[in-house]
Amino acid sequence: MKNQLKIALILLATALLFNSCGTSSGDGTDPVGDDPNNEPSEVWNLVWSDEFEADQLETDKWSFQFGTGSQFGLVGWGNNELQYYTDREENVFLEDGLLHITALEESFEGRNYTSARIRTINKGDWKFGKIEIMAKLPEGQGMWPAIWMLPTEEVFGGWPKSGEIDITELVGHQPSTVHGTVHFGQDWPENRSRTSTYSLDSGKFSENFHLFSIEWEEDEIRWYVDGEQYHTIQPEDLEPENYPFNEQFHLILNLAVGGNWPGNPDSSTVFPQSMLVDYVRVFEKAEE
Repeated sequence: MKNQLKIALILLATALLFNSCGTSSGDGTDPVGDDPNNEPSEVWNLVWSDEFEADQLETDKWSFQFGTGSQFGLVGWGNNELQYYTDREENVFLEDGLLHITALEESFEGRNYTSARIRTINKGDWKFGKIEIMAKLPEGQGMWPAIWMLPTEEVFGGWPKSGEIDITELVGHQPSTVHGTVHFGQDWPENRSRTSTYSLDSGKFSENFHLFSIEWEEDEIRWYVDGEQYHTIQPEDLEPENYPFNEQFHLILNLAVGGNWPGNPDSSTVFPQSMLVDYVRVFEKAEE
């Protein structure tokens, strides 16, 4: 009888332990409580982050870009995009620990849409590292959210000769697929790119938060969604062009409306649309 009681007590204690350690599966819409499987391994050290817990965007980490790109001699930021970028709270704000970049359909400064574009240049510039962004992406014809990087110093010349790293992009009429890309080569129309796509088995990137990341080392960049690798580039993949990705780059977050790639919004497009970002984290590899 004592042995039976002892066994029963052990089973009860085990059950209580599992119940106390368990986590709710949830529906994936709550970014709080990061998946431990997505945590960087011990070889990566956190060197820069924004958890978006402040009352407003921290300007010691981010700068705004404004307008249509005309100040740089670009037409719609070089892609015939339709939005006017602002720093208004209607277009970019923090709430409940999330960054909101919101596209609106409205008349503003001669344009019919507004949105926001922020970057870390001269405030967060890195040469190699692991870059992680937990985000939920919008959908709809003409929507074009992007999480990407440009060179801080154009060592090899203007775009695309000094490179561009697109950590993730989505065109709103394909809401289940994201793209990881590099741009390089010579001046247009001799510019080049290498890209791969990642598609969800079910659902859309607008429904849940997902972890978008790159691991960027000398002569190699690897792309991941939720820890699953789907793309790699190395210098030989760019031959005979120069490999410009061993220099400092900075991060850009924006939500474009329209443009050459996604096409323009139509009657099916619902506004407002937002890209939500739970966090941005940058890690550097520990010295061996």
